[in-house]
This record gives sequence, C-alpha cells and structure tokens, in this order.
Amino acid sequence: MKKNKNRIETDSMGSVEVPEDALYGAQTQRAVENFPISNIPFTIDFINAIIIIKRSAAIVNHKLGLLDKDISDAIIAASDKVLNGVYNEHFPIDIFQTGSGTSTNMNVNEVIAKLANNQFNGDIHPNDHINMGQSSNDTIPTAINISVLLMIQKKILPALNNLIDSIDKKEKEFNNVIKLGRTHLQDATPIGLHQEFSGYKELLVKSRDRFNNVHPTLQRLAQGGTAVGTGINTHMDFGNKIASEISKYTGIDFIESPNHFEAQSAQDSSVEVSSLLKGLAISLSKIANDIRWLASGPRSGLGELNLPAVQPGSSIMPGKVNPVICESVLQASAQVIANDLAVTLGGLGSILELNLMLPLIAHNLLYSISILSNSMIIFKEKLMDGITANKLKCENYIEGSLAMCTSLAPIIGYDAAAAIAYEAFKTGKTIREVIIEKNLIDKKIIDKVLDPKNMIKPK
Repeated sequence: MKKNKNRIETDSMGSVEVPEDALYGAQTQRAVENFPISNIPFTIDFINAIIIIKRSAAIVNHKLGLLDKDISDAIIAASDKVLNGVYNEHFPIDIFQTGSGTSTNMNVNEVIAKLANNQFNGDIHPNDHINMGQSSNDTIPTAINISVLLMIQKKILPALNNLIDSIDKKEKEFNNVIKLGRTHLQDATPIGLHQEFSGYKELLVKSRDRFNNVHPTLQRLAQGGTAVGTGINTHMDFGNKIASEISKYTGIDFIESPNHFEAQSAQDSSVEVSSLLKGLAISLSKIANDIRWLASGPRSGLGELNLPAVQPGSSIMPGKVNPVICESVLQASAQVIANDLAVTLGGLGSILELNLMLPLIAHNLLYSISILSNSMIIFKEKLMDGITANKLKCENYIEGSLAMCTSLAPIIGYDAAAAIAYEAFKTGKTIREVIIEKNLIDKKIIDKVLDPKNMIKPK
C-alpha cells in the first residue's frame, strides 16, 4: 500500500487523511493512529467472520423490506470479493484497541462500503447500510463464535483426527514390544509399548470429544441484541433470520442466542473453549515430553524409541540429532497455556452489559487454535509417522530391572522380595541371577514368574 499520497475522508468527528489507495475510511484511519501497540492485526479468519455477518445482514435486511435490492446485491458482491482474500491488507487495526472491537467492525464496514460503491455508483454508507440492524456489541461476540467454531471444524478436529490415526498405527505396530514402565522417573514393572501409546491416543480422543461437545455453546449467536441486548434499532426477526443466513453460508447450524443479555455481557463460552485448548496443549505436552524422554540418548539415555532425523541438532557437535519437533510442540503448548490466562483475564472484562476485552479474547483463541493445529500436523508428519522402537534395548532394560522382583512378592513375600532387590542392586546382578544363586524358587517357576509377557495385561 502506498504511503506517500493521501486523500481526505470525513466522519462524525471531522476530516482525516487516509492513504490514497486504502479501501477504508476515516474511522479506520483514526484507529490506526490511536492504537500503534503491537503491530499485530486480527487474523483474516476473524475478519472473514465479520464479513460473513455483513453479507448475511444485507440479505436479511432486504428480505425484511429495510434495504433496497440493488444496495443489498452490491454489499453481497463486495463481501464476496473480500472473502476471496484479495483485500486482506486493508484490515490493519491493532488487536489492542477499543474493548468492544468497534474499530475493527467499522474497518470492515468502510471497506465493504467502498467496494460496494464502486459497483453501485451510489451512496452506500458504512453505518446506515453495511451496519444496518447491528452494533459492534453484538457483531464482535458473534464473530468470535463463528470464527472459533469454523477453525475448530476446519483445523483442530482434522489435525486431531490425523494425529490420533497415526498414534493408533503405532499402537498396532508396537504390539509385541515390551518395555520397562517408569514411575517417579524410576524403574517400575513392565508395560507394553503399545499400551503406552494407547494412553496417548486416549488423551487425544477425549480432547476431540470435548471439542465436539462445545459446538452447541458456540452455535448460539449474539447478533440481534445490538447495543445492550434489547435489540434497539433492529427488526425483531433480525436475530433469528441472520442466524439462519449465516448457517446457510457456513454449513454450521447457528441459532439466535435465547438470551442476548448473557451473550453480550459475558464471554463464558470463550473461556470454556480456551480451557479445552489448554487441556489439549497439556495432553500434547505430556506426549511430546514422554517421547523426548524415551528417545533420549540415543546411547547414554533411555533410547527406547528412535526418532526420525529432520535436521542437524547442533552447530558444534557433528552428527547430533535433537528432538526438535517435540521441542516445538512443547513451546507451542506453553504459549497456548499462557493464552488461556489472557482469555481468562479477558473474561473478567465483562462489566454490566458488555465485555470490554473482546479483541484480546478473539486474538488469543484464534492464535491458540492456529498454533495447536499446526503443531499437531508437524507432530504427526515429521515425528509420529516415523517413530520406531528399539526392541533390543527395551528387552535389556527389563532383564536388568530391580522392579522385576515385584512379581515375586506374592510367592515369597514383600520383605524377601525386597531383600533380593537390594542384593541385586549391591552386586550388580539381575533378579534372576540372585534367585538362581540362592536356589529360592524352582527354575521353571522363575522363568514363568519373570517372563515380562506375564506381567502385563491386555489393554
């Protein structure tokens, strides 16, 4: 966008200089100048949700007899152009702006009005026509629900499903690999590697179920409540009809909120979604951390898993390969957990009839969805799909483990089994060697009791 040439635009406060080729007008320019905070604008996913609202409002207002067809058609055509992604650079306002998101709402109104006037050759007004029957106070909460639900369906759930499928394949692949379990980072009784991976899969399946169950909450739209939830300056049927129109466009069954005062004065649904994202981040952290530990070494660590090498690990140590994908996932998960705190604090911005931290909430929710989805994609493609088991190392750890004496306790008693463990530790011998040396149990029984396959139960 050119910066040298400007034009004069006016609004209710007077005139202001706007970049000559900008599609937005005076109110957007004022916001650009007022909020040079982070240089982070809203993502196009959020902007598109607002545009979907404007497009749907034009259709509904025409059907209600409030908007001429040619104006409605011009708004729809302009909205479609923006939704095609051609004009993304015309939405520059910082996310740290007015708490209601009014600046971004007006930014969208002005861009659509400018494009619509290019076609209509008339006087389509950002407030009177594009914003007809709406307020920032119901539009921004509605846009949050639309954008979040669309991104859950298009990004989170597909990425989750693909990662679950990948782990499921590994669970089957590792069916015959028995390894040492560990609790408190100390040796414990044997476990199947497939059982360990089944636990990872179940974590993600539960997360997926939670995201599916949150859909009804997000499907309730605030649109139609206007300024404070009473619906002033809009048709009494507007809320219901625009929910239906948005549903047609998105393919999601949205409904008008049964209580506009709740929908606009609080953001508990956003807080709920954020907690689900945090829960998923914690699950992914657990999985990534476990895999990093199990692949540690590879010679002086646990080394039970072999990770695919995706890049050199060190600028000074040749041949070193680090678990970089795990580390990336861990960092993204930490950011999502931090974002959840921001959304929680944003929820505390619900004062009387309006939440005053809507841009903060919207940004952090969509940011979390984006980085979690992308993390799951690379986790699957660059790590999970290529993981292999070091079966020999797994078997050697089991044979040398002092925890093998656990299965002896029912036969010779806890104290006697503990004494064998202590002696094995002092002498460096295996549990099997100590028992045979002391001739405590018949060899056939020893082979059966100390067979790791008999120490694990099917999942």
